[in-house]
Amino acid sequence: MNIHEHQAKELLLQYQIPIPFGYVAYTEKEVGNIVDQFAGERVAVKAQIHAGGRGKAGGVLIADSKKEARDFAKNLLGTTLKTPQTGPQGQVVQRLLIEEICDIEKEYYLSMTVDRNSEQIVVIASESGGTSIEEIAKENPEHIIKEEIDISIGLMAFQARRMAFNLNLPEQLMNPFIKIMTNMYQLFYEKNCTTVEINPLVVTTDNTLIALDAKINFDDNALFKHSDIEMLRDISFEDEREIHANQYDLSYIALDGNIGCLVNGAGLAMATMDIIQYYGGNPANFLDVGGSATTEKVEEAFKIILSDTQVKGIFVNIFGGIMKCDVIAKGIVEATKKTGLSLPLIVRLEGTNVQEGEQILRTSGLNIIPAESMDDGAAQIVSSLMGETHK
Repeated sequence: MNIHEHQAKELLLQYQIPIPFGYVAYTEKEVGNIVDQFAGERVAVKAQIHAGGRGKAGGVLIADSKKEARDFAKNLLGTTLKTPQTGPQGQVVQRLLIEEICDIEKEYYLSMTVDRNSEQIVVIASESGGTSIEEIAKENPEHIIKEEIDISIGLMAFQARRMAFNLNLPEQLMNPFIKIMTNMYQLFYEKNCTTVEINPLVVTTDNTLIALDAKINFDDNALFKHSDIEMLRDISFEDEREIHANQYDLSYIALDGNIGCLVNGAGLAMATMDIIQYYGGNPANFLDVGGSATTEKVEEAFKIILSDTQVKGIFVNIFGGIMKCDVIAKGIVEATKKTGLSLPLIVRLEGTNVQEGEQILRTSGLNIIPAESMDDGAAQIVSSLMGETHK
């Protein structure tokens, strides 16, 4: 789950990580009221969307006067901001963060994320802050500093000190940095985060460390433990199909292909996408109906897949263990009837009650094409979209 920058900063502040003074605004009038509270004239006007790259896209502006801040707000609110992370569709700006201007002496990059390979939390830092970490890694990989944290032990004091030394921080900033890194880890661990990023972490001209920008993501599977975090969710920035899937306990992720996939089991779903690509096709989604899906769940899964106008064919790939093939078959038949499905539909069933499931499909009177194996099914769906006959 993603949250907005101003929400991330509020969390940082709860963990005693310094942030700039600022307020969130939803209207031009609110911006005017907020700016009146600032001592100086100059403020930052920052669009709040769930994507990085806002500055280069014109979503972060420096106003030299209160009038200019209101003008910026008027121009930003309600507009669609497009960055490399939003995709071509962009995201609509519905709120702004109005923030004090910091006098910056130096910028650093600091983040924590989960390393799937080492199964540890990894700290990533760089003296080159304020730019994309991907660009730094590509152009100046020697500027990237990493520190792995064993989750069974936690962040050790010597690791924070080593990171501070490797970043060549001035001596007077060593202890403040160690405190920030320690508190950042505490936030990461306690709130089940998948990413906590401060970019840039700035040194001001009066030798203070401040988190000038922040991004925090959370593990969806742990949200049941954090009602306070779940309340921060802004579903207007989430895919409607993924929200629909959540309501039926379906794991769905939209992709940019044209072959809808309905599979049970995350591993099988990934293998299904791989084999579709192997035969030259492009999956339109990851969709795992789980190990105990009902007929209703299967029907809803079909509706979600078909709500994607890019889908031109569907491949159902089920291995029945706990999941029974006859239950899936009934769901497929009902969904096909209710949606009036006319797209190519290839179904591969294997496992518990497979004969019963195949019988249900054969006697349905619907244009459902059986597949002998996963390999056969993938080849058939790709060929059907290419106008070829699978042999």
